[in-house]
Amino acid sequence: MRSDAVGIAVIGGGVMGLATAWELARRGHRPVLLEQFARGHVQGASHGATRNFNNAYQDEHYLDLLVRAREGWDALGSPGGEPLLRMHGLVSHGDVDIASVRSRLVERGIPAEILDAAEARRRWPGMRFDDAALWSSDAGVVRASAALVELERRIVAAGGEVRWETPVRDIVEDASGVALALPGAPLHAETVVVTAGAWTGRLLGGIRLPRLRVTEETPAHFTPLSDDAWPSFNHYVDTDRFPATVYGMPTPGEGVKVGFHGVGDEVDPDARPHRTTHADALAAYVREWMPGLDASSAAPISCTYTSTDDGTFILDRQDRIVVGAGFSGHGFKFATGVGAVLADLALDAGARAAEPFRLR
Repeated sequence: MRSDAVGIAVIGGGVMGLATAWELARRGHRPVLLEQFARGHVQGASHGATRNFNNAYQDEHYLDLLVRAREGWDALGSPGGEPLLRMHGLVSHGDVDIASVRSRLVERGIPAEILDAAEARRRWPGMRFDDAALWSSDAGVVRASAALVELERRIVAAGGEVRWETPVRDIVEDASGVALALPGAPLHAETVVVTAGAWTGRLLGGIRLPRLRVTEETPAHFTPLSDDAWPSFNHYVDTDRFPATVYGMPTPGEGVKVGFHGVGDEVDPDARPHRTTHADALAAYVREWMPGLDASSAAPISCTYTSTDDGTFILDRQDRIVVGAGFSGHGFKFATGVGAVLADLALDAGARAAEPFRLR
């Protein structure tokens, strides 16, 4: 059977694979991206209208990645006349050292200020604040579904290729590169980037990865009770009362998205039950902390998380295979930065991501 040959193949057409292929294409390469599902599918972690652009980080490796990601999002411009970043700001409160986070952001030139509870309640009457809150105007949401469309458009316009409904059945390194078993003719690549989300471990049995836990998460959209403005938000709650940290953001036309971070059941990504979990706890949280939302109006959303045990991303290279994994729950906003790092690794065998992201 004939085998096509390419320089770089990218496996996985979610936001990380698309961002990586775009970064390669804009550097003059012609990557081929292979995705097992059809365009617009909802089987992974990249679908939906919005994702939080949350900048409330303290670690240098994430702040470096955030800066690089911001450059990438800005470079993508304003498809459809609207920027892919909708910067309505982010408020963080609860059991978190907001003074320390503020200090790290300000050091990077990112605007951040601490508001007392009364001022926070005045600005966002739909939310409850018992203590001071951290506010950054340089945050908000990524227009997620629009970003996927624009990334694919840019890849193709620059000479790359995106093949939907093309599952990779096997990956085998040989003396000259990597052989990929596909439904039709096999593909041979000099280098392969794997950004396959929940399917990463199955594809990369020959690479010693940290545990990747796949869970089904079910945040929900709630209906606002007024036309008051909403920021994006993080609330570090009392975990004796609620399952986990709460995050959320406004999604025009759908309501305000509210969810617990990383509390879903572990699942097989090929047999996801689409079962809503923690619905009562989420409604109770909204009833207590979000007086501007109708707590009875939850419209659950299902997506997968693929997470390392400590939530740290994997960005590394072993021989001719580059792997990007473990992004779920806080990865989408970093996608253009991740794509740039993975492109670095694909093009230079001596390149290295920040130490915390490397395979041990």
